[in-house]
Amino acid sequence: MAPQSLIELWRGGLCESIHAGHAVVYGPQGAEMVWGQADAVIFPRSSCKMIQALPLVESGAADAAGLAERHLALACASHSGAALHTKAVAAWLSDLGLADEDLRCGAHVPRDPEARRHFTCTDDKPCQIHNNCSGKHSGFLTLNRHLKGGSEYVEIDHPVQSAVRAAFEEVTGETVAGWGIDGCSAPNFACTVEALARAMQFFAAAKPEGSLRENAAVRLRRAMVAFPELVAGEERACTKLMRAMGGKVAVKVGAEGVFVAILPEQKRGVALKIADGTTRASEAAITAILVYLGALDPAHPVVEELLPTVQRNWRGLETGGMRRAEGFC
Repeated sequence: MAPQSLIELWRGGLCESIHAGHAVVYGPQGAEMVWGQADAVIFPRSSCKMIQALPLVESGAADAAGLAERHLALACASHSGAALHTKAVAAWLSDLGLADEDLRCGAHVPRDPEARRHFTCTDDKPCQIHNNCSGKHSGFLTLNRHLKGGSEYVEIDHPVQSAVRAAFEEVTGETVAGWGIDGCSAPNFACTVEALARAMQFFAAAKPEGSLRENAAVRLRRAMVAFPELVAGEERACTKLMRAMGGKVAVKVGAEGVFVAILPEQKRGVALKIADGTTRASEAAITAILVYLGALDPAHPVVEELLPTVQRNWRGLETGGMRRAEGFC
């Protein structure tokens, strides 16, 4: 599946690096814009967390547990492990009568600078609540309690993951092309870039008065834009982009160069994958697409931050900049 050049890095008047990939803008009538190959098969990684959270809401499990909008934002999050994230997850688990050991996501040092400094400068070890996926896993545990499943909710044949797979296939419109184990130990289902964009378009076009699934999709997208700091964290691209667009568009990063966007006003969904897995390129590419679609003001500072036309070295000397490749946006 030949990728298309999307983002270039220039230095001294020469193109130093090229990031190629695949991207699809999907509207009510289907794929409206395609760069690269729409049928390239990818792992969505964390970009599909809102799909994974659909069964939590549409099953009634979220309401039965008394979850608020903040919980739903965390269920879609790849958070930084800051205090606002870990305290919220710990409280969520406590309300369920559960604890850190009930999670199956594993522990890692958090991304948040203050939290990371604590573990670097002390002998304390991070817990599973510090995992960037602990909100998603708290959602899995909430659904699992509702379904009365066993403790190993990340197993591929567990009722929780069966529900996730069913929702994934229905909103993408494809039978999964395979599955792999994600960094948080949960299954991650493969699909085409077009299918992922189609799923995001479903979230964009969903109406609160529609089906149970549509209502669930609306609640999840609204939670994301209402609490962008919970979906990612300060100084993170997802949080900055959602704030820059005034809560009108939901965006979500995935590992290995994946990014998605949900544009309710345009009823469009976007999905992209950078072939070399580089996050700087996926952030630049989603920024370029959002500007191209008129959802993001090109004069907003976040555009220059994520797609910098001018880059400087540590002495402040201009070294070059990033550009959209010819034929992209």
